[in-house]
Amino acid sequence: MERIFHYTITKTQEGITIYDFLRSLGYSRSLLLHLKRSPQGILRNGQNTFGSVLLQEGDCLDIRLVENISSQNIPPTPMELKILYEDEDILVLNKPADTPIHPSMGNYENTLANGVAHYYQSQGISFVYRCINRLDRDTTGALILAKHAYSAALLSAAMQRREIHRTYLALVQGLCPECGVIDAPIARKDASVIEREVNLRTGAPALTRYECLAFHQGLSLVQLRLETGRTHQIRVHMKYLGYPLLGDYLYNPDYSRIGRVSLHSYQLDFCHPITDKPLCLTAPVPKDFLQAWE
Repeated sequence: MERIFHYTITKTQEGITIYDFLRSLGYSRSLLLHLKRSPQGILRNGQNTFGSVLLQEGDCLDIRLVENISSQNIPPTPMELKILYEDEDILVLNKPADTPIHPSMGNYENTLANGVAHYYQSQGISFVYRCINRLDRDTTGALILAKHAYSAALLSAAMQRREIHRTYLALVQGLCPECGVIDAPIARKDASVIEREVNLRTGAPALTRYECLAFHQGLSLVQLRLETGRTHQIRVHMKYLGYPLLGDYLYNPDYSRIGRVSLHSYQLDFCHPITDKPLCLTAPVPKDFLQAWE
């Protein structure tokens, strides 16, 4: 993978070092170190230069990101990928159910990362797997991958600033209130490796906004927006509210209508990390979700 960025220095940017200029654009410390070690990683007016050099008005700065080695320990596996959006900087996928996002114990070749590795290997392109918003194994929907270290740094910073707006759809039991905000801290449950709970004493802050879109045959179709990103946040918050998600093996193992947790990452709203263009990407609702609602 190779990505080159061109910058022309203006009067207001004159007099600062190259490193300070790049930091102002969101280049991370580790990325600057990578550029320092890369041949022709940083060129000023076509010449190799040092990060401590002071910039002058009219300087042409070229930043060359090159990655020749793909992610280690992710064997390529042929897999159908549902691509919602792709360009030089990001890849947005519609993740299917029963698919972990990266390898772990017992899941070495059946993850989304394996499928992405194969997708780029088949094109002869090296690719480092960088997942920005994480989804549980059985949660479906929109997932952002950064295609290089710079877009990853910018997207990670945007996520921390809560500038990547995530909208989910869920099927919950009971007639959910019309709308509201769940502001309840979440902590790991005692004696459990993965289970979480609302814990007002030890929990980390967690906030979820919800809106009931429809009610049908004892189920509510709920739209949810995350303001924080705690593990199992939606699942824990909706159970705490009294309307657990259908098919949730941890918090409500009712598989009468669907064989997995009924949660779908429906929409992502964010600004493109490089162009700053607003993006609104939606993932079609999967068939089993629709069938559970019928």
